[in-house]
Amino acid sequence: MLTRKADKVEFLLQELEKLYPETPVPLDHSDAYTLLVAVLLSAQCTDERVNQVTPELFRMAGDPESMRTVKVEEILAVIRPCGLGPQKAKAIHKLSDILVEKFGGEVPADLADLESLPGVGHKTAQVVMAQAFGQPSFPVDTHIHRLAQRWGLTNGKSVLQTEKDLKRLFPEGRWNKLHLQIIFYGRQFCTARTRCNGSTTACPLCPRFNGMRKSEKKTRKA
Repeated sequence: MLTRKADKVEFLLQELEKLYPETPVPLDHSDAYTLLVAVLLSAQCTDERVNQVTPELFRMAGDPESMRTVKVEEILAVIRPCGLGPQKAKAIHKLSDILVEKFGGEVPADLADLESLPGVGHKTAQVVMAQAFGQPSFPVDTHIHRLAQRWGLTNGKSVLQTEKDLKRLFPEGRWNKLHLQIIFYGRQFCTARTRCNGSTTACPLCPRFNGMRKSEKKTRKA
C-alpha cells in the first residue's frame, strides 16, 4: 500500500503514462475559439454530446466575428441538447462580441482575460490555456477532484484547494498531460458510481492506495 504522497506521485506518473501515453483533447475543435466554445458547452454535459452539436454550430459560425452576428435564438436551437441552453447561447453570443471589440477577434492567452468572458469559469479558462496555448495548467473537473480525494492527495475541501494541492505535488511539465490522463482513468475505471474503496480488481490503480475515502465531499465547481 502507498501511504507517502511522494510515493503516490511517482506511482501515478509512471502508471498513468503506461495506460494513456497519448492524450488527445476529448472535445473536437480547430482553434482556440472553437475549443473555448466547446469547453463552455461541456458544463453539465458529456463531451460526446458536445461533439455531436459543435459541427453544426461551427458550420453556422466558426469565429467570433461570424458568431456575434447570429441571433441568440439561432445559437440556442443548435446547442439545446447540451443543457443550460439559454444561458450558454447568451454567453457564446456575448463573449464573441467581446472578443471582437476588445481582443481583435482573438482568444486572449491570458487567464484573467479568459475568466472575464461571459460563461467562462476558472476551469474552462485553464483548459483553454493548457490545450490551446500550451501554458502549464491543471484544470480540475469532477473526475480529478474525486480521484484526488480517493488517492489521498488532497483534503477535498474545495476544487480550488484540490488544484493547488495537485500543482504542488506534480511537476509543472506534466500538468497539461496529467490532467487528461486522470480524467481518462476516472471515466474508464473509477467512476463516481463505483464508490471505489481500493478493493475492486476492476480498478487497476486504486488497490495500491491506503486510507482512501469511502465517499467524496461534495463541493461547488470552480
